[in-house]
Amino acid sequence: MRPIPSVGTASRGFLTRLAAGVPRLLAAQPLAGYLPGISAAARSALPNRFVPCLPMTAPHPPSGPLWLHEIKHDGLRIIARKVGDRVRLYNRRGDDFTKRFALVVDAVAALRIPSCLIDAEAVACDDNGVPSFELIAWKHHDASVFLYAFDLIELSGEDLRCDPLEQRKVRLRRLLEGAGPGLLLNEWVEGGDVEGEIVFQHACSLGLEGIVSKRIGSRYNPGRSPDWLKLKNPESLAVRRETEREWGR
Repeated sequence: MRPIPSVGTASRGFLTRLAAGVPRLLAAQPLAGYLPGISAAARSALPNRFVPCLPMTAPHPPSGPLWLHEIKHDGLRIIARKVGDRVRLYNRRGDDFTKRFALVVDAVAALRIPSCLIDAEAVACDDNGVPSFELIAWKHHDASVFLYAFDLIELSGEDLRCDPLEQRKVRLRRLLEGAGPGLLLNEWVEGGDVEGEIVFQHACSLGLEGIVSKRIGSRYNPGRSPDWLKLKNPESLAVRRETEREWGR
């Protein structure tokens, strides 16, 4: 891998938070205090056919001030839906994960708003603080799975899909202020402050899956979107896992 370029003051804070890892955040309070507190009745049926926006694969990170960049974690895509005191978690196919991720359910239910629809990645970390999809797949760490939220689709009955990306992210940041450890903001850095190539190289150096670059000003569109571009770390466990599956076919 090429040497990692130096970064300026504007981006150093983001990269420092990135390198700090997740376990410290979860260790702030005991997990037991956030385990199931919502009844089965409160998790009753909610709409689960929402089609999420999906990134397209790009050969290299885009550059310039028209893009922002965020980490792509090796986890499970989850849509978190809250209506009143009811919460549902489901994946992009509509499969229900509400009963598996109690830490997340409690954090979403505690948000002080009538309703919301949050796009996020469910993450479980290994002993080194690196997200690993395998931990979720084997269901060995469900009690500590949390969400990295990266988009806000609906808030208190207001459809935000036509709002510019950066406005949705600002509202998401405000919503998650003081949220429980089951719901964290997936930080981002703007291309005017640091190039996508630098963010990508730092993500690779930390063993993460990669990055997703998103066009500033873009709407939230269902299906594959050229406004969202993903770049994967070829040395990450996620990419090696995908390669092994291809070999096995």
